[in-house]
Amino acid sequence: MTSFRTWAAALLALPFLLAGCSDMQIEDFEGTQPQLVLEDYFTGETQAWGIFEDRFGNLRRQFEVDITGSWDGETLTLEEDFAYADGETDRRVWKITKTGPTSYRGEAADVIGTAEGEIAGNAFNWRYTLALEIGGRTWHVAFDDWMFLRPGGVIVNKAEVTKWGFKIGEATIFFRKPAAEQASAQSIAAE
Repeated sequence: MTSFRTWAAALLALPFLLAGCSDMQIEDFEGTQPQLVLEDYFTGETQAWGIFEDRFGNLRRQFEVDITGSWDGETLTLEEDFAYADGETDRRVWKITKTGPTSYRGEAADVIGTAEGEIAGNAFNWRYTLALEIGGRTWHVAFDDWMFLRPGGVIVNKAEVTKWGFKIGEATIFFRKPAAEQASAQSIAAE
């Protein structure tokens, strides 16, 4: 009987433990500086470096990304070329539309449906489902991306990755403009 009670208590506590993830709201970042404007920051060349850790904190992947962005006044196109430490390469092309003063919608070939994002101050929260190839199978996993623009033109990106509501890992990525474009982006942000 004690064993049943222990298991029952653990099962009842599980939803609370899972719901204990981030409770950050985009509104929490209103007025923070430097102000992030996606279409300004990502126009031109951007470089990124990242890692993926599984839910136990084990480092599973390391990668670099070269990004070329263009803004036509309505749509931000991001061409992302990934190079993984194990030699694998990948490419993703985002089409991101500004749908309001602080809202964005994005599409890419491996994104299921559309990505929805909102920006405030120095922060951008971006949520989407990605078709991810793992061990010869395709998994649909949810990304909850948080990007923060820091002084000096670096964006810190933390993304929680879940499947069926369970955390399977976390990606950490740092974005930086090449030196010449960084100076240009900082002058735009200061205006």
